[in-house]
Amino acid sequence: MISKYTFIWRIAVPVLCLVVGGAAGYHARDTRMQGDRNRGLHEKREGGYQFINPLLECEGGRDLIRNEELLPFKSKVEIYLKERMRFPRVENVSVYFRELNDGIWFSIGETERFTPASMRKVPMMIAVLKQAERDPNILARKVRFQLNKDHNVKQTVKPSAVMTPGRDYTVEDIIRRMIVYSDNNAFMVLSGLIDPQELDRTYESLSMRSPDATGTDDFLSVQTYASFFRILYNATYLGKTVSEQALAYLAQAEFRDGIVAGLPADLRVAHKFGEHRDDAAGKMQLHDCGIVYYPQHPYLLCIMTRGSAWESLDDALAAISRIVYAEVNAQHHLHN
Repeated sequence: MISKYTFIWRIAVPVLCLVVGGAAGYHARDTRMQGDRNRGLHEKREGGYQFINPLLECEGGRDLIRNEELLPFKSKVEIYLKERMRFPRVENVSVYFRELNDGIWFSIGETERFTPASMRKVPMMIAVLKQAERDPNILARKVRFQLNKDHNVKQTVKPSAVMTPGRDYTVEDIIRRMIVYSDNNAFMVLSGLIDPQELDRTYESLSMRSPDATGTDDFLSVQTYASFFRILYNATYLGKTVSEQALAYLAQAEFRDGIVAGLPADLRVAHKFGEHRDDAAGKMQLHDCGIVYYPQHPYLLCIMTRGSAWESLDDALAAISRIVYAEVNAQHHLHN
C-alpha cells in the first residue's frame, strides 16, 4: 500500500508539469507561439521500460536546443479539417496531440463533448489495477462468467474471442480481454467486481466526474480523455510495473483501423477505440486514442469524431493519423 505522501506526489508532479508546460500555450494564438512558450520546460524521466517513461520531476527556466524540439503543426491539421478533408458525413472532429518526452502539444475542438462508449474500459482497467495494488490476490481470483445478456451484440467491431458462459476466468484475464478484444461482457463482469469508490477515485484523480454522475452521454472531451494515457505513460497513478502491463495490454488491441491505419505497419501503438450509435437520430461516434511509439519520440494522439457513416469516421481517423505521423517523421528526419 502506498503512503498518502507518495500518492499525493504521484499526482502532483504530472499536474505541475501540465500547468507549467501547457498553460502558457493554451491561450496562444498559434501553435508556434505555444511551442516557444513551452520551450522552458524540462522533464526528467527514468527510462528503461518498454511502454512507460516514468516522470521524476519537471523544471522550468532551461533553454532547450531548438532542433531537439518538435515544431508545432496545429495549423496544418486545422487546415486539413476545415479545407481539405473530403468526408462529408463527418460532422465533428476533435484532436489532441502531445509529444510525450518534450511536452509540445496542441488541441483542436477541445470544447466539444463526446460519448466515450468503449473508451470507458481504460479507466475501468486502471481502477481495477489500482485496487489490485492494495490486494494483489484480486488478479488471480477466479470468476464464473454468467451474464443474462450478451453485451457484444450491438458492437460494430465485435471481439474475435469471447468468454464461454459457465467457465471460470481470472480477473487478470478478464482485464486483458476487455482491452485487447474490447469485450463488453468483460467490462460488465468487472463492473460488478470493482469497488465503486475506487472507480470514482480514478475519475476524480483527473478532476473528472464519473459517467454515472454526468447525467448525459456526451460528457468527455478529447483533451480530458488523453489524461488517462498520460498517467499510464508517466506511471504517476499506478506503480511502474502495473502501468507497464496496462500499456502492454493496450498495445495488443485488435482494432487496426483508425489511428493504426494511418501508420507504418511496424510501428507499435498502445490505444483504445470507442464507438457509439444513436439509431433514433441516425448518428454515430467513433474515437481512437493512444500512444504511438515513434522511435525515441513517442507521441500521444487522441481523435474523437461524430457523424452519420462509420466508414467516413473511420477514414477520417486514419487520415488525421497519417498527417500527424508524416509531420512528426519529417521533422525528426530533418533534425537528424
